Amino acid sequence: MRPEEQAGEQAEVVQLPAGPRAADIALDELELVYAFIYARVGNRADAEDLTQQVAMKAIPRLRQGSPVSAIRGYLFATARSVLGAFWSTRLGLSEAELREDLALAVPTSPPSEEGVDTVQKILAQLSDNYRRVLELRFLHGYSLKEVAAEMHSTVGAIKVMQLRALRAAAKVRVPE
Repeated sequence: MRPEEQAGEQAEVVQLPAGPRAADIALDELELVYAFIYARVGNRADAEDLTQQVAMKAIPRLRQGSPVSAIRGYLFATARSVLGAFWSTRLGLSEAELREDLALAVPTSPPSEEGVDTVQKILAQLSDNYRRVLELRFLHGYSLKEVAAEMHSTVGAIKVMQLRALRAAAKVRVPE
């Protein structure tokens, strides 16, 4: 027995403050989520609605005791999902097509002469079908659907051909 208990004194119980709850952390992070969404939709009304959708989807699913970084990551993953659905509906495309088209829409700087030359050497060593699918997809910016129509094939077959063409191109040795 401890000395203070022997003397008849009770030990004082101190209540430690609880750490922030997951929902409180998420609410603090929603301002960043709003900014992220606003930058991608361009108007306040849609950004507010989409941020509210993120909150309604994500907050009930948060685990208590999760670190702030995990909560923030989950909120942004949910925001990307909500944005995908928003743009898919707005543009009338499936989310898979939307991702594909957005990846091709990334602005690039003008290609260097050396890079163009290397690409031409690689393409010259590929079969006609592989060269054509890569030219249409990456040099002309066609969607999978457009390439399929151009090559009289299906989207699934073009996906497989593109994968095989990229693998073949990766194995090509370019003479210097």
